[in-house]
Amino acid sequence: MEPLSALDSKLLRALVKNARATWAELGLLIGYSPPAAAERVRRLEERGVILGFTAWLNPELAGYPLTAYVAVILDKPAQRHAFLKKIMRMERVLEVHHTAGSEDYLVKVVSASVRDLDSFLGDALKTIPGVARTRTTIVLATAKNRPLLPPQKESLDSR
Repeated sequence: MEPLSALDSKLLRALVKNARATWAELGLLIGYSPPAAAERVRRLEERGVILGFTAWLNPELAGYPLTAYVAVILDKPAQRHAFLKKIMRMERVLEVHHTAGSEDYLVKVVSASVRDLDSFLGDALKTIPGVARTRTTIVLATAKNRPLLPPQKESLDSR
């Protein structure tokens, strides 16, 4: 994979801060015309650097004030595919990470309440074939949560 240029990094930082920026605003930022800025963004999408554009919701105000991380241990490695197939369809599951160590997966889940989380764990997550054990950590407060920013480059590319 080709590394990000300084120009692409600058463009990505601007998009992460404001994905609704116009092509004219982005072009002005990087010294390109609006169509050229749009083309640069399109190429970043084609390369898979930009995965998509979305609204970033406040979970509490959207009805999910409780966030938890659930460590999942599977009976056997052969059950990973079936586990992933089921968990990927669960809307309240925001992240699924395959991990090294004693657990197989770390799953980020949002819930409406502790009772709702308990129901999700017992009625949905633990009923997936192959789930042997779980360990749940409830988030009390979030000090930092932001989208990924690309590394800053010292100077822009030469054009």
